[in-house]
Amino acid sequence: MTTTTPGRGANPVDTLAGRLIRTLILWIGGVWLLGVLGVVWYVDREINHNFDNELIEVSHRMFDIAIQDVDAHVKDAEARGPLIAPTPTFEDAAVIYQVLDRGERVLVRSAETPAGTFDVPVAPGFASNTAWRIYTVQHPTRPLFLQVADPLDERRLALNRTLFGLVIPLGAALPLLAWLLRRIARQELAVLGRLANEIGQRNGTHLQPIALPGLPQELQLVGDHVNRLLDRLAQSLDVERALAANAAHELRTPLAAARLRLQTALDADLRREDVVAALEALRMLSHRTERLLQLSRAESGASLTRARVDLVKLAATVAQDFWQDDRVLDRLALQVPECQDGAIVLGDFDGLAIALRNLVENALRYAGANPVEIEVRPEGVLVVRDAGPGVSGTELATLAQRHVRHTRERTGYGLGLSIVATIVQKHEARLELASPPPGRPRGFEARIVLQPA
Repeated sequence: MTTTTPGRGANPVDTLAGRLIRTLILWIGGVWLLGVLGVVWYVDREINHNFDNELIEVSHRMFDIAIQDVDAHVKDAEARGPLIAPTPTFEDAAVIYQVLDRGERVLVRSAETPAGTFDVPVAPGFASNTAWRIYTVQHPTRPLFLQVADPLDERRLALNRTLFGLVIPLGAALPLLAWLLRRIARQELAVLGRLANEIGQRNGTHLQPIALPGLPQELQLVGDHVNRLLDRLAQSLDVERALAANAAHELRTPLAAARLRLQTALDADLRREDVVAALEALRMLSHRTERLLQLSRAESGASLTRARVDLVKLAATVAQDFWQDDRVLDRLALQVPECQDGAIVLGDFDGLAIALRNLVENALRYAGANPVEIEVRPEGVLVVRDAGPGVSGTELATLAQRHVRHTRERTGYGLGLSIVATIVQKHEARLELASPPPGRPRGFEARIVLQPA
């Protein structure tokens, strides 16, 4: 037998491990990407906030210096245009700014101001164009405005550095994460492959329960269900084999007897006694076939139900079947309790009727002409008692075994009791045999002790 372990000899994407790895990587990568986007949004917000605060702080410091330049050169400014501030000593300290009056005339401008930098409306607060972030502040007492500009490229550069610092580790860690997930998934799912291999080894001759220690809770539940299924299959196969074995054992003798009697009758021009003997053999064959079917049904337990059963009604039904025969009418007696409330049990009416009928048949057959009693006790007990010769202690110990021949007169006794024992076992009840019955010198007694409802 060849078995395939998941992850070997198959497309990894089609295996459970492959699907699990792909799903985990996609979800982890997606969640990580969403986290990165969230961080980028937050960092961008914080960068803009910090740069804006710097613009506000610089504008407040620069305003007084710029006004001093305006006051010192106001007459020159009116004659020659705006004053160009001197270039600072350190390039990194350069500030792009300009001072305007209420008529938006530029009074002072930084030397490094590119053309079109302050191409925004003159209004207090922040404004932006394609390349600059501009903050405008109005002097509290004079009709002057100061505008300070900050290049947007610096902000974009800071944001890009943050983005690359988050995305590059993700790109580098994702293959390692995929390898780790693949390794972990295969290790954790290896037990599933062993479980599948064990199930694949089961067949009609090998239905032993699966024992895999260390299964996760979910797989342990699957293993328990599979073991119960295997147990039911094994039971069904055992019933089938037992039926075949019982049929071969029980039907061989009556078939041979019927064939011999009919052949003798044909050779002797159909003598009446031979035909009667053949009919008797066929009747025995029919009887044993019925018992084999009863035994098969009892062993399978598939049709047995659990319902409230009135033992008085059950015993009366079985007794009525036997009272149809005039030869049995005077031999069979029925005893029921005066208070019938306690004679209610849980069980299958038809199954218990089969068991009781077999006990009565055995009693009528082996008690000779002696009487037979059916007794229903209020505690949920069925009793079949006869006053026949009974059995010895050695025979009593093996009486319920199939195909055991104690004497020539008691052949086949064990099959009927085997049916009874099987039905009683399926009802979780007890079968008690006694010979002689308690308090009597001779006879045989069988008791079925059931669970009250």
